[in-house]
Amino acid sequence: MDKVKIGFVGVGGMGQCAHLKNYASIPECEVVAIAEVRPELGHKVAAKYGIGRVYPDHATMLASEKLDGIVASQPYSRHGVLLPDLFKAGVPVLTEKPLTCSIEAGEKILAALRSSQAAHYVGYHKRSDPATMYAVNEIARLKASGELGKLKYVRLSMPAGDWVANGFLGLVHSQDTMPALKYDSPPSDMGPETRKEYDSFVNYYIHQVNLLRHLFGENYAVSYADPAGVLLVAHSNSGVPGTIEMSPYCTTIDWQESAMVAFERGYVLIELPAPLASNRPGQVTVYRDPGNGVTPQKIVPQLPWVHAMRQQAINFIKAIQGESTPLCQAEEAFDDLKIARDYIVALKGALSA
Repeated sequence: MDKVKIGFVGVGGMGQCAHLKNYASIPECEVVAIAEVRPELGHKVAAKYGIGRVYPDHATMLASEKLDGIVASQPYSRHGVLLPDLFKAGVPVLTEKPLTCSIEAGEKILAALRSSQAAHYVGYHKRSDPATMYAVNEIARLKASGELGKLKYVRLSMPAGDWVANGFLGLVHSQDTMPALKYDSPPSDMGPETRKEYDSFVNYYIHQVNLLRHLFGENYAVSYADPAGVLLVAHSNSGVPGTIEMSPYCTTIDWQESAMVAFERGYVLIELPAPLASNRPGQVTVYRDPGNGVTPQKIVPQLPWVHAMRQQAINFIKAIQGESTPLCQAEEAFDDLKIARDYIVALKGALSA
């Protein structure tokens, strides 16, 4: 089978170190072109990764290339400006999280997507960590079998820490000056301070907003926001409670993110590494305590030495080839923006401040 041809829109820090270095080493795909508004940077990155063609912008690349997929690593506040153009290519597109910076821009993106032949995947890489993939399958099995009783509670915790984990080693730099670019308008129904809080929450905790739904296996609604800004409480559509703990403490040279899915007689625990840690999956612990004199068990499966960003790239290639993957599509990512808005309303009581 021919290799999947990928074009990159933007090769800055995340473009290079979270995405390009992974796609460049996957045998099933070939990065054939880069669109980069900083010409020196584009050519230096292309030389490092053996990419044949560099274009000054995405429009020129799309007019010149026949691509199977596009990876656009851009600031999310540019997605509403950029994505309608990319969708015109009619191929799958992967962007970083979140979908965009506001509900209004999200609606614009979805309208453009629905009028195109494209697919849009949003880079919630935690869903592609081998630990999460294993855990989600195990959770579904436990729900179906009932061997540990009913699902009772889902708890996510993400203390602030070193998310980079030396992940920017090898980053290519240049002396280019970034040209002026267009950005999406901020939320129109929020005052300046509220916009700042909303943007901060979306930027840092939207991963957990999405992962909570992924682990519930269904949609949910915000029930409570702790005034200290440490705790979000939610309930799934079927009534299961869940929480997101936001930086209950901080670490300086570590990353201690976890998710626990509790049943009546056991749990599935996921411990995830720093987002840019390489060649290291998360860890899963499955605890079973069936009672009636049966000895409780903890099982820690050995997972492959594949990190989440690389597995996300593999999953995107599989999605282009028509296979089902745990990647998040744009419609669900739009729901994340609504959850974030609901959280800010619950936290502040109003949006006008």
